[in-house]
Amino acid sequence: MVCERYGDGFLGQPANAVTSVAFVVAGVGILVVDGRSETHRGIPVRNRQSVVYALLVSGIGVGSLIQHGPHPDWQAYAHDLPLAAVLVFVAADAVSDLTARELSPAWWLIPAVAMVPVVAFGATASAIVQAVMAAAAIGLNLVRARRRPALRRTLNTALAAVAAGAVIGALTDRTSLCHADSLLQGHAVWHVLAAAALWRLAPAIGARRWSPSPAMSCVGHGFEPDHGGSSRLGQPDRASLGR
Repeated sequence: MVCERYGDGFLGQPANAVTSVAFVVAGVGILVVDGRSETHRGIPVRNRQSVVYALLVSGIGVGSLIQHGPHPDWQAYAHDLPLAAVLVFVAADAVSDLTARELSPAWWLIPAVAMVPVVAFGATASAIVQAVMAAAAIGLNLVRARRRPALRRTLNTALAAVAAGAVIGALTDRTSLCHADSLLQGHAVWHVLAAAALWRLAPAIGARRWSPSPAMSCVGHGFEPDHGGSSRLGQPDRASLGR
């Protein structure tokens, strides 16, 4: 439950609806900046991963605008499904990097689709499942930050931004700090910080210390780095570089 009062018109919750666009801006930014290059500071990056990620992040913005704006009967599906998809996508990407085995898209698609009956069951059930997904995504990326010095600054900055947004949103939505008719809403601040965090996370999406052979499919196969710390294509591991 968010603090801002619903009013009449297309923008039912003006502050929350308008700031939902931050996710769309972040998605476009990811697509333009990260979706067109195959490396980031020497680290192999999957172009397709960035494109999918950008579309999912934009989907959060569209769904959030639908929920905080016109608020139709199906708004919960529009809001919760893309958010769940991003969470499991980020978690699966971290697992792929940590295990040196590229997971199939099914690892994030199936849990995202499975959210449909959960959302239908009610807001409480959906919130609980999303909290579990968020905990998995955050926990795996904390481990990734510890094991991948080259990505540490990117991951820690993104996690700090999303944590700050979550705290601000929770305090202003559920305490006496809530002012339902104000245009300054903590949930709106959460939107902006969460969008910024997802954009900041983009360079880590698809980044691997190992580089698969171009002849191999990019999904469903495991690739192990050699014992000399280089990828299978002979590209050096840049984990010692700061980001």
